[in-house]
Amino acid sequence: MEFFRNPEIRASLLWHTFLLILFSSLGFFHDPWTGTLIAFVSFLYLFSHYLITWRRYRKLAQLSHEIDNMLHNQIPIHFEKYREGELSILESELSKMTLRLKEQAAALANDKKLLADSMADISHQIRSPLTSSNLILSLLTDPDLMPERRQQLLQELTQLLSRIDWLVEALLKISKMDAGTVHMQQNPILAKTLVQRAAEPLIIPMELREQTLLIRGPENASFIGDLSWSTEAVLNILKNCMEHTPFGGRISITFSENAIFTEFVIEDNGPGFDKEDLPHLFERFYKGKHASEQSVGIGLALARMIISQQNGTLKAENRPEGGARFTIKFYR
Repeated sequence: MEFFRNPEIRASLLWHTFLLILFSSLGFFHDPWTGTLIAFVSFLYLFSHYLITWRRYRKLAQLSHEIDNMLHNQIPIHFEKYREGELSILESELSKMTLRLKEQAAALANDKKLLADSMADISHQIRSPLTSSNLILSLLTDPDLMPERRQQLLQELTQLLSRIDWLVEALLKISKMDAGTVHMQQNPILAKTLVQRAAEPLIIPMELREQTLLIRGPENASFIGDLSWSTEAVLNILKNCMEHTPFGGRISITFSENAIFTEFVIEDNGPGFDKEDLPHLFERFYKGKHASEQSVGIGLALARMIISQQNGTLKAENRPEGGARFTIKFYR
């Protein structure tokens, strides 16, 4: 029998049998009836003990079988059948383990879906400018192409390559964030220095759009963080504002400091956000109704990731008088 293949059961049976023979022999030595009574009672005890133990081991084997079915065949375990003593304690622990396994399985399935969706979005975002670049290159090979047209195509090709370069760089930064390999420095940073560094790459594009950038705040306002990564976050927000602000529009950055946090408020006088877009603005590859054709939908997602990893928050909302407002808070 499988029951007696258990070494603990065999050792226990040998020990109990030895005791039965010993005390029965002592009883027979004293009196035959006493020896018979001791032998009968001892045998009855052994039979009852091993019957109860066998039933317990059978339940454990059944539980083991159900766990195996759950892991391999997704068949649920009926824990209500195991409600006694140590089996009840084991049932409680297995219930916790089962719940955790289900949660992990659901999380893995969701991660796989998000990964598949992200890969599809990435391939689409890269394929589109690559296709356009190949088309432009084929046009540039035409020997009869007019110089003006050639110059225009070269400018378009440069823009497409810059877009691909930015997309790849942003995706690499997001991947590093997801992998937890980014180490944020903790250095004192002047708020004005951060704003100036973030706005510097956009000065010429904003001049071409005849947009005005207003910067206001105390000279000594500061916070603790990583200047390089924080510049990346603010730059992405400013770029979003610039793309959605009309020609001749205005973008303002106001920063302040108090005992709890340092705050940056970035506003524009563009069309603002659609109500349906507000809950999804910081989702990867999400493009709102007012997004431009060149928009990829990862700039704001990257900005929030960077700010969150520095004990900060990023909120987007519509201004009562019109336009968008981004509020960044770096907490002490």
